[in-house]
Amino acid sequence: MHGIELSSTANPVLEHAFVNRPTCWLAIKSRSLAKVQSALGLHNPKLCSLEEGLSGGEKLFIAPPIKGWILVLGAGLPEPGEDVDICYRFVLNLSRRLGEVQLFNSSRVLQEHAWICANRGKVVRAYAWAGKTLWKQGARTAAEKELDVKCFDYTEPARQSFYSESDVISANVEKVPLLAARWSLDPACIDERFLKTEQGIAGEPSRRY
Repeated sequence: MHGIELSSTANPVLEHAFVNRPTCWLAIKSRSLAKVQSALGLHNPKLCSLEEGLSGGEKLFIAPPIKGWILVLGAGLPEPGEDVDICYRFVLNLSRRLGEVQLFNSSRVLQEHAWICANRGKVVRAYAWAGKTLWKQGARTAAEKELDVKCFDYTEPARQSFYSESDVISANVEKVPLLAARWSLDPACIDERFLKTEQGIAGEPSRRY
């Protein structure tokens, strides 16, 4: 198979010193960088090493295919906590063009978190939290049940006590990469051997999503 492989380790969130896991990333079920680049409308595209792209310095970075998935990360991605409506339209529009699209958000500082999966323009599953539940749609997946993540309803009080709420939300944030590994990929689990040899595409969003 062409592209890069995930490291075969029993620990699905083995982090390497070379990269900080992004707070927001996409996993797109595709093997075509060109199709993903076109769908994103990437402006000023350039080749970029996997190591440099995963460092988070680019507005958008499209990684080479990894076991049938393409990761996209960078500050140019819309995050649910900034504007959930923009995020909703972005994910659905992208999925209409590319098929299955997943978005993950995990901020230890802000305690914001989200996991979203859409396919062919329809939401399969979505949950987003930023001080309150912003988006909850679709049936809870087997992976969510396995990890015992807590998804509050829109009107559900998020606390019995401040401390119990904080513990639940912190646990959710920490479990996002575990969920990503089960749904598709965790960006921090790429085999170090491929960092300098594999290339992706970096650029800037050509429009506001």
